[in-house]
Order: sequence, then C-alpha cells, then structure tokens
Amino acid sequence: MDAIAARINAVRERIAAAAQQAGRSAGEVRLIGVTKTQPPERIERALAAGLTDFGENRVQEAEPKIAALAYAHPPASWRLIGHLQRNKAKKAAALFDAVDSLDSLDLARTLDRHVGELAQRTQARLPVLLQVNVSGEASKEGFALVGWEEQPALFDAFCAEVEALLALPHLHIRGLMTIAPWSSDPEAARPTFRSTRRLRDRLAQRFQGDWDELSMGMTDDFAVAIAEGATLVRVGRAIFGER
Repeated sequence: MDAIAARINAVRERIAAAAQQAGRSAGEVRLIGVTKTQPPERIERALAAGLTDFGENRVQEAEPKIAALAYAHPPASWRLIGHLQRNKAKKAAALFDAVDSLDSLDLARTLDRHVGELAQRTQARLPVLLQVNVSGEASKEGFALVGWEEQPALFDAFCAEVEALLALPHLHIRGLMTIAPWSSDPEAARPTFRSTRRLRDRLAQRFQGDWDELSMGMTDDFAVAIAEGATLVRVGRAIFGER
C-alpha cells in the first residue's frame, strides 16, 4: 500500500477510536488533509486514497495546486485554514470551496463583496467558519474572546459582530474554528476546545442558522478535540510526514 494511503487509514482509525470513546459516530468527523508545502503529486496520492478535503494556509501557495488538480477524480475540495489578508480576499473567493479562518467583520465584508461579484461560483454563498481565539495566545489570529464566559460584555460585543456577519448575503456561516496553544501534552488543549464548543452552543441558541461545524484539533491533539465536539480535524504531519 502507498505510504500516504497507509497513513490516511491509520488517521481514520484514530478518528474512529476517539469518536467511539466519546460516544460519537466516526461519520460526524471529517478529516481535512493539511497540504502546506506539499506538491500536487503527493496531494494526488491522497486523493487516490480517498481523501477529498484539503486545507491550505496561504492563497498564493494554494493557487497553483488547485489549478494542477482541477480535473482530478474524485474532485478535491479546498478550504482556506490560514489567515486571509484583505488584499487576497478576491482571489480566495474564486479559489476556495470554504474559508475556515474568517477573523474580522471588515474582512468578511470584503470577502462577501468579492463572492457576490463572482457569477461563476456554483454555490450562491461561500461557507465560512469564524476563527476565534479563546486562549489569549498572542500569536493566534481570530476574534479575541479570551474569558468570554466570565465577561458578558465581551460576549455581547461579539454577538453584535455576528449579527452583522449573518446579514452578509454571500457568506454562509457554518460554525467556528480555533487553534489551541501548542503543548507536548494533548490534554492541555482541552480547555480551548471546550470553551470553543460552549461558545458555538451559545451562538446557536442566540442566532438562527447553521452552527453545526467545529474545526478543532491537529495531528497531536485531534482525539481531545473530537471528545470536545470537533466535526473537522486538520491533519498534516500524520498524513504527509514531517515537512
């Protein structure tokens, strides 16, 4: 068996075991292959192994890969998982099937405008996730929400932004994304994942819409993320090996 295919199978087995332990179905968790620095040939091997969802960190790196694999069968689905600069929003609107790292209202308005200008999009609205920073780690992007559970004013201010986001006609908010601070102990990520899930649940109570997605967890901590409700896990190293 191809090495990448074998690693994908191993990751899927780990996902299934984590889901079972959490009392969930493995079918509730989607595997996103993180393809940062990976050439199209290696991504094509992952496609051949049945992985169809891929996450890219940078618009400029993703563009030639998406073009190279445009006619692949089965087709690849591309998600932007890294920080999006406003000057790259037009290109991102044309390239990606979803943007999982929307981190400001200003960016959302720019992206919404560009999606609306693209008549060739097959989807009327672009699926997006709101990236939230509940840990307070300075190096992480996202809506700043550290301590939101103890600070009603902070939560209410975020809700005012969410209300404006939901009014944008060309974006479809599907849930939240977060990145936990790195630690050698996967359990250290649990408070971040739990806080994000609680935030999603509060938003779902307050606002109508689809709040079904939680993108949480990477190679080292995705089992903990699944236990805390992740529906999307972003895995690179465990599939493609060390960069």
